[in-house]
Amino acid sequence: MLKTPCIIINLKTYQQGYGKKGLELIKGLEKASAGHKGQVAVAAATVDIKYFSEKGSLPVFSQHIDPVGFGAFTGHVLPEAVKEAGAVGTLINHSERRLTIADIGAAVARCREVGLISCVCTNNVDTSAAVAALGPDFLAVEPPELIGGNISVSSARPEIISGSVERVRTINEKVKVLCGAGVKTGKDVAKAIELGSSGVLLASGVVTAKDVMAVMKDLLAGLE
Repeated sequence: MLKTPCIIINLKTYQQGYGKKGLELIKGLEKASAGHKGQVAVAAATVDIKYFSEKGSLPVFSQHIDPVGFGAFTGHVLPEAVKEAGAVGTLINHSERRLTIADIGAAVARCREVGLISCVCTNNVDTSAAVAALGPDFLAVEPPELIGGNISVSSARPEIISGSVERVRTINEKVKVLCGAGVKTGKDVAKAIELGSSGVLLASGVVTAKDVMAVMKDLLAGLE
């Protein structure tokens, strides 16, 4: 299980987050997080999982898996494959890669079978409650209208975080709630923790930052 509080950084397909540049970014994150409270992990493109997991020390998540097994599934992302490549977990149902509730449930079950940490993305309190019943390890609530913006969910829509935490705990207290969308500063992270979150999921605030070290240290200070 990923230690909490945690910060998961989704590298998406940003130019700064793949291949050699991606590894340089990860090395910077390693230095920035040394000695700080909490766990930092990255979600990488499938083709980079093996490279990043072998050359870096941060836990690596896949950005997606498909709820399939061995067989005739051309083009699908096989859970066993990302696990063998070095991934410790995976994002599921990100706003840029939506799945049906049935496929989310099947994907969570496949993660459980192969030993991957599952982190399901949701967009509101009701969806968070529905996903909690599926038993993922984490869920990350991200209002889509705030993703990539300059206003964090912990400031603009704090009730989504606190409401999701409350509802999830009544359904499955083992599921840990993260939050994302617009999170860019240590103040945003601290507010998220105050509202009951176990950490944050973010992307552009770190990956496209001009000074990744400074941004990361500020974010980590929010976990203290």
